[in-house]
Amino acid sequence: MTRAFADLHLRVNPKDQRATQQLVTKAARFGYRLISIPFTSKLSEAELTQLKTICSEVGVDFVSRADFHPRSENDLTHFLRKFRRRFEVICVMCDSKEVARQAAKDRRVDLLSFPSFDYHKRFFDRAEAELASCSLAALEVDVKPLLILEGPSRVRLLMSLRREVAIAREFRVPIVVSSGVAEERLMRLPRDLASLAFLFGLDEAQALNAVSTSPAAIVRRNREKLSKRFVAPGITVIKEGKSS
Repeated sequence: MTRAFADLHLRVNPKDQRATQQLVTKAARFGYRLISIPFTSKLSEAELTQLKTICSEVGVDFVSRADFHPRSENDLTHFLRKFRRRFEVICVMCDSKEVARQAAKDRRVDLLSFPSFDYHKRFFDRAEAELASCSLAALEVDVKPLLILEGPSRVRLLMSLRREVAIAREFRVPIVVSSGVAEERLMRLPRDLASLAFLFGLDEAQALNAVSTSPAAIVRRNREKLSKRFVAPGITVIKEGKSS
């Protein structure tokens, strides 16, 4: 089976065209077919168009993405109402239990991310997973911390990731593995990215799905919803007839 590998979290600054060009070109050379660079409010439409052009020129499919660090439940709701239909992927950085719970149960959220290295500030537990399993939200794991942390800090993070991934699998929550990197030297081949997932409990097939099938499914689902032909899940306008 031919896989379309994806990295939905390259963190390069889109305003730095030279660095962006280098990372996108390297991603294409590595075999990625879908990549995403988080949107910033300072990015103009012209710069966004240029970013899409850079990706298109090297044969990579650009996925628009927005990351959000809401301070409260109301903050998250306001953001989703304003931006959901502008982006193909919405990721919520869960820095509090209140935000994590609301994000997990909201069907407008695609990815749940827990950026803290502190065990006590990582809120993906069984209650969180149960909510996410009903809303179709996926758990995103960035591998960058595993590449830069050392000693006890890396061990503690791996322990947290193993626990979270085991819970996600129990509740059938999709897992997406992304790089989260901003530097070429930290970029990894798709299968190398997947191999890092072995460290937190995924087998070969699950790890490969986390860098291909799972992220691709999110993008495909949202592109369908954002299409003008979309009516409701499973209902799409094929052809409009003329009124008599």
